[in-house]
Amino acid sequence: MKKHSAKAKSLSFQSRLERIATGMEYYALSIPLKITTALGTRGPVPVSATVNNSEKFIASLYPVGEGRHYLRVRNKICKSVNMKAGDRVRVQVTVRDRNSEITIPKDLTTALKAQGVVANFKALPIGKKGFLLRLIKEAAKPETRHKRILDAVKAARQRR
Repeated sequence: MKKHSAKAKSLSFQSRLERIATGMEYYALSIPLKITTALGTRGPVPVSATVNNSEKFIASLYPVGEGRHYLRVRNKICKSVNMKAGDRVRVQVTVRDRNSEITIPKDLTTALKAQGVVANFKALPIGKKGFLLRLIKEAAKPETRHKRILDAVKAARQRR
């Protein structure tokens, strides 16, 4: 299975907005097969998107089997451009390079260097890195931040 390229890939298409939960305001767009083929993966694809010239939003194209993907669209976005279930919409997606979105804070870099595990941390799966960095960023107290930095160093050490 091929991975999508790290180079930003922008794709445009039209799709029909579908309600994906009965009685709830959950919507999605079916991604045309030619777009999925152009992406070169059957797995999730992180994207930024606009629909009918909406504000740009961050999402993932999620796989639904048989090489097909869907894009969830929040109700807030639908309302902002007056879309409703059944409407045909213009979609623009740009594949995100999540690795380029990762910034390692200085205090974590210092701790990783001290243990000689900077490369190990960088080699962690993107989801794991993002999770650890979010925990560090969201720490309210310095002692909590320090503990979370130690947890990130431990995760990097275990990567060896």
